[in-house]
Amino acid sequence: MGAGGRMTALPTANKSDQSDRPLKRVPHTKPPFTLSQIKKAIPPHCFQRSVYRSFSYVVYDLALASLFLYIATNYLIHHLPHQLLSYLAWPIYWISQGCVLTGLWVIAHECGHHAFSDYQWLDDLVGFILHSGLLVPYFSWKYSHGRHHSNTGSLERDEVFVPKKKSSIGWYSKYLNNPPGRVLTLAITLILGWPLYLTFNVSGRPYDQFASHYDPYGPIYSDRQRLQIYISDAGVLAVFYGLYRLAMAKGLAWVLCIYGGPLLVVNGFLVLITFLQHTHPSLPHYDSTEWDWLRGALSTVDRDYGILNKIFHNITDTHVAHHLFSTMPHYHAMEATKAIKPILGDYYQFDGTPIYKATWREAKECIYVEPDEGGAQSKGVFWYANKL
Repeated sequence: MGAGGRMTALPTANKSDQSDRPLKRVPHTKPPFTLSQIKKAIPPHCFQRSVYRSFSYVVYDLALASLFLYIATNYLIHHLPHQLLSYLAWPIYWISQGCVLTGLWVIAHECGHHAFSDYQWLDDLVGFILHSGLLVPYFSWKYSHGRHHSNTGSLERDEVFVPKKKSSIGWYSKYLNNPPGRVLTLAITLILGWPLYLTFNVSGRPYDQFASHYDPYGPIYSDRQRLQIYISDAGVLAVFYGLYRLAMAKGLAWVLCIYGGPLLVVNGFLVLITFLQHTHPSLPHYDSTEWDWLRGALSTVDRDYGILNKIFHNITDTHVAHHLFSTMPHYHAMEATKAIKPILGDYYQFDGTPIYKATWREAKECIYVEPDEGGAQSKGVFWYANKL
């Protein structure tokens, strides 16, 4: 199918072995195992949540972020001897700080799944503070993301990065299906994709009316959730007000350099990670005639981001296990992933293609989905294609 990609589903192969094997489609038929059988293969302690251990990651990330902030405010602002050094130092700070803050975002994401502690109120408090600080409406995202986990791989009900059928592709797509067009599309997606999704539901599930994560009365939310959407909006507005006051005191350029640059990196990584977790030439998607929860949950892929796997708390290379057991803490996910590979067999997906190559390949090959020609028995199973 794909040109240049590498893929395997063999449970005994290591990552370097996997990156050398040809790409192949994954099984799309009903698995020969159940969710309870998968769970039995995982050591019971992997499902135990520790307040102290979870907070240790928060403290570590905040300490590292504070160190980078100290360096930026005390050395990058006024004390670099040459302007050329500024052009080099600031991007390094933005990327480094953005990676650490992405790790904090992931911890807040765990809070939204009740994977941080045994106390729902504590998870929501920590998640609300961390996500609000990164301009994310915590409860709004929590509920839409929960629906994504409930409907992963469904063409009708999934919430994010829902692939389009060929008949739904816009007229402009053929003009963007070339290297310059892909560069432009990727740039817009990584820079603006996250705020566009939150504000206008871009790349999200289509609704019959305007949908926004900031609208308490929008179609994404039920009546019992609306108060928490107001709270989410208040948290984001409070941080915006704090940034406004900081800009009045320090200057807009100071705020953009210290906070804006890293935030762009965070937003870009969120979009990239999610895109690559659910977009792959070998992954099936299902319409309502074929979809079921387990096959949908398995329609995702683990990736290798190198050292960033640890910085991102392994959200990148344990995503299959996360979709199967989303309340499991991240610090047990690697052990759980190793345990479930023999059970999942070919249903477990790992792609060791370098991220920059995988991003380009997926942007090139995953334009729309369609069923196989002549595949009458599986016409409800859709695969990515790119011929416009």
